[in-house]
Amino acid sequence: MLLKPLHPHALPLHVGGDYVKPLPAEEQLALLFHLAERSPRVGVPHEPPPERQISLPDAYRSCHAMIRQHSKSFFFSSQLLPPAKRQAVRALYAFCRTSDDTVDMAEHDPAHELAAWVRLVRAPQPPGDNPVLLAWYDTCHTYNLAPELTAELLAGVAMDLTIHRYTTFADLWLYCYRVASVVGLLSMGIIGHQPQAEPYAIKLGVALQMTNILRDVGEDARRGRVYLPQEDLERFGLTAQDILDGVHDERFVALMRFEIARTRTLYEESWPGIALLSTDGRLAIGAAARVYRGILDKIEANNYDSHNRRAFVPLREKFFMLPRIWRDVRRL
Repeated sequence: MLLKPLHPHALPLHVGGDYVKPLPAEEQLALLFHLAERSPRVGVPHEPPPERQISLPDAYRSCHAMIRQHSKSFFFSSQLLPPAKRQAVRALYAFCRTSDDTVDMAEHDPAHELAAWVRLVRAPQPPGDNPVLLAWYDTCHTYNLAPELTAELLAGVAMDLTIHRYTTFADLWLYCYRVASVVGLLSMGIIGHQPQAEPYAIKLGVALQMTNILRDVGEDARRGRVYLPQEDLERFGLTAQDILDGVHDERFVALMRFEIARTRTLYEESWPGIALLSTDGRLAIGAAARVYRGILDKIEANNYDSHNRRAFVPLREKFFMLPRIWRDVRRL
């Protein structure tokens, strides 16, 4: 079944300080190309290096190595998939990771680097020297994944170039949808699912991304980003500058409790959707949801100090969680 993107809402572009409303996906990418054309090409080489051909098995092995290094939780849960689906899901992760890093880890101008990456992604054939694109291209064709979903994902990455603040949770929801829920929709295209599964996948994606946001408050602040909605900051007497300054007081703790409660509700509401996935993918997605939800417990255990401490679930605890996750998935 070919999944199409589900737009929670379409928002017009509005520029006002650090607050910028996101555009529909294709317009967001058009804005990216416009930014790339206007900015100076500092340090960007004019001639591409000669290609070296990489075999498809080697390309997938590179994706495996990338996920093993950069996402212990995702690597752990994807181990529970059958081999072919595991390989494809890891290619999806490697594609998401590389797309995100073109902005976060850019050596030169991030708009240029992301625009160049988007052009490679949309080329009729992948470059023979890029293992991630070789594996991703093969995965897309094997599982007939919708290019519109890829466009939504890339538009979400592009939002980080122009949007560093979010006024409302509704605004943040669209960002979470693009960079996380869309990944869930693409994953379902690989794993297999019933048609009613999409709304649950969207909620789970938002919960996962909200967990990332709550875990990475300090890391994002050091990049000048505040993802916590302005309306929530004001509710607890905080400002975006307080987040950038690393304020950790009773107001910040109250804010984090509020956001964690909201995120746990999303996990609970998304859980029944696991029953709508193909049988051989339910345990993996259930494990991903429960392990990531466990990060919220670790944030609490760290006294909500996401400025200086990165919350994570140790591997031993993940293994201890598996029997209960397996029982809960079977009950579905």
